[in-house]
Amino acid sequence: MREIVVVPYDDKWPEMFEAERFQLQILLGDVAEKIHHIGSTSVPGLPAKPVIDILLEVSGLEELDEHTSAMSSAGYVARGENGIAGRRFFMKGGDRRTHHVHAFSAGDAQIVRHLAFRDCLRKNRDTAESYAGIKRTAALLYRNDPHRYSAFKATFIEHQLQLALMEQPDET
Repeated sequence: MREIVVVPYDDKWPEMFEAERFQLQILLGDVAEKIHHIGSTSVPGLPAKPVIDILLEVSGLEELDEHTSAMSSAGYVARGENGIAGRRFFMKGGDRRTHHVHAFSAGDAQIVRHLAFRDCLRKNRDTAESYAGIKRTAALLYRNDPHRYSAFKATFIEHQLQLALMEQPDET
């Protein structure tokens, strides 16, 4: 069983992302339009589960699906939508996960949501510190239950996400 552990920020996380970004770009070529570092490991100073979350904007999910064997050869396990419609989710590292890839077609609203929450935490130190406390508490309470760990954080994330989305400029 996987144990949830939140560790102090590691200065190597951005380097780990860059190495994986480079590998994904080579594996996927033009299918990968943009590759972003998201999640807590993308926020300097924020404690996190030591798993690099990657947001992959692709030209199309069908084109990405054609590269599933290449992702597998790089150590990724394809998990389909894994609970979010319009997503392709891949994980690497088995029970000792090292990377997650969340792939969406370019223009999907989920991309905006992921980037808005990341940017909110990067810009607002107080918000990031509050989130760190919630993550630590969730890990203590639900060390062996990833669903409850995520549910414990959900209200805070959704509230901060709504605030962040309201602050974004209107593109119309």
